[in-house]
This record gives sequence, structure tokens and C-alpha cells, in this order.
Amino acid sequence: MNPSFTVAASEGAARVGRLVTAHGVVETPAFMPVGTYGTVKAMTPEELEGLGAQIILGNTFHLMLRPGPDIIAAHGGLHRFMHWPHPILTDSGGFQVFSLRSLRRISEPGVRFRSPIDGREVLLTPEGSMDVQLALRSDIAMALDDCTAYPATEAETRASMERSLRWAVRSHAHYYRDGAAERPGGLFGIVQGGMVPSLRLASLESLLRLEWPGLAVGGLAVGESAEQRAGILESLMPHMPPARPRYLMGVGRPEDIVAAVRLGVDLFDCVIPTRHARNGHLFTAAGVINIRNRAFAADLAPIDSACDCYTCRNFSRAYLRHLDRCNEILGSRLNTIHNLHFYMGLMRTLRDAIRTGGLGALARGLRASRRANDAVA
Repeated sequence: MNPSFTVAASEGAARVGRLVTAHGVVETPAFMPVGTYGTVKAMTPEELEGLGAQIILGNTFHLMLRPGPDIIAAHGGLHRFMHWPHPILTDSGGFQVFSLRSLRRISEPGVRFRSPIDGREVLLTPEGSMDVQLALRSDIAMALDDCTAYPATEAETRASMERSLRWAVRSHAHYYRDGAAERPGGLFGIVQGGMVPSLRLASLESLLRLEWPGLAVGGLAVGESAEQRAGILESLMPHMPPARPRYLMGVGRPEDIVAAVRLGVDLFDCVIPTRHARNGHLFTAAGVINIRNRAFAADLAPIDSACDCYTCRNFSRAYLRHLDRCNEILGSRLNTIHNLHFYMGLMRTLRDAIRTGGLGALARGLRASRRANDAVA
């Protein structure tokens, strides 16, 4: 089933949408918690549901290496394997291969690399990535792309972008080939082009020669400045098809999400809320606090007095710091509950603000709150 998308409300370029998939509806803008190995770290599926998660991301690269697509397919797909009945988006493996610079060789057929698990040689091709994602039975699959390094020359960026386009054509042909057994979802294309606006537009124009139920912007959050990222999005987003969902890959700081939503982005994913939780960094409307700070050793207050998550209703900063210092698993769980609650709440707030025409005021308020917190700190 190809996902379908409709826009229900808008404010400027920002919009509230409904993304319909075989496993349910996603209200956008939406944030996808990352379930790298078929689990969002420290969370049960029921806890994710309770926090308001509508869709999660599964990692094709890691699930391909272990337990392997055959085992997941034997369970009926990733939904049943991990006991998650709602939509799943799977990435293509391209970004993980990008991060294995010392272990990989890129050529036209695909990427040959040494497995970080056991050292064996693996070849990941566009066709192979599609086969794995079809076995996972994700609602949204991603075309295999060549994530452009940063920094890169314009010539290097062009060569990488053009390779991504050739791989996109192969990914599309294989995913939608005649006779592909019971396609469970649809395939999104990925706009590449690095920090060169003209190459981004050329990538988009070429992708639009094929039918994609949605499009992503890849190759950002790879080391560029926030100003560079904003410049790329500001030049690209007005040209993205308005009737299709737009997914900004790997960008996940709250302030970056708000800025991208104002430009018309619909979907986000990032490891930040869960990874930060495990490292003691907790999100509040006023900014991030580090629970490992000695100042919280005897602090009886919750993480955020305005938060109604399970963690803030029941536990103090002093207790969470104690758990962290003792390396207790419960500390990571409670921190993760809070951070994901914050992110899900942020997305609900953004959707409500767009519906009522208050997104601009909300963004200004969040910036003022953070400036005030920084001044106090």
C-alpha cells in the first residue's frame, strides 16, 4: 500500500497533514523515535504508545547484519518481530555506510564494506537494500543514497548527488518491479546535493521524473553549521511538491525542528532524545539540563515542574542524578521517558499552533524562553 498524504491546515509554509499507511494514520508534523535494532532503547512498545509516538524508524543496515532479514520475515515482518502495530519507516542503510568511512568502498554497483560486527565483507546495493526493506515489511522504505561528505568540493558533491540519482532509479525499479510480493508500503526518494543549492534543485528535478509517495532531504546534520542547513532548506523547500510528505532526515534538536516545520517539513527522526537521555541530558521548554551536574545532588524538584510525564510526576532531580551516578538501568529508562514525552509534546504543540495560526508566536516564545534560561545559567 502506497502511503497517501493530505494537508489539513497550514500557516505560511508550515502545515498539518495526515499520512495514511497500511498500519495507521500519522498526524504531521511528526517525530519518529529511532529503533535501531528493532527497539527504541529502554522503551516497551506500550510505553511508546502511551507517550504518543505514532511512527518509529527501523534501521535497515543493522537489522540486515543481525538478526538478518530472513529471521524477521519469518515473524511476518518487523511489526510483529518487535510487537509494534503502528507505522514503521525504514532507512536504506546509506547513512550507516556513510559513517563507516574506513571500512567501505563505494562503486557504481553499491557499497562494499566490512561488517562492524564480525568483519565479514558485505555488499549493499540499491536492489539489496530494497529486498531487505521488503522483507521487513515497513510502511515507508527509503531509496539507497550516497550521503555526501562534509566538507566536499562542488565536483565531489555533484558526483555523489548523481550517484544517488542513479541508485534512486535502481531502487525505484526494484521496489516497484512487477511481481514484487505483496508490497507492504511505499518508497520515498531522497534529495541530495550537499551545501550547493543548485545541485539540490537538480536532484529534486531528476527525482520528480519518477513517482514517489514522499520525498526526503538527506545529507544534512553531517557537520555543517545551522546557518548552512537553514540556507539549504530555505532554497529547497518552496520547490518540494506540496501534495507529498517531506521528511528531513537525522535533524532532531528542538530548535531545528521548529525552524524546519516553519519551512514546511512534515517528518523528523533523530537519536538525540534517547541518546541524550542515556547521557543525562534532559529537555525542558527552557533548554537542556545535565542531570550529572553537582547542583542537582540535593534538588527535590522534578526535571521540569511544567511536565506531566511519569518521570516528572514521581521522581526528583536528586534521585535521577543518584541513579545516573550508580549506573542504574532505571535512570536511563526514566530519562528516556521524559525526553520522548517532551518531543511528542513538542510535535502536538506545533500541530495545534499551526491549526490556530499561532506558530510564529510559539516559535518566538520558545526562543525567548531559551535566551532567558541561558542568561540565568
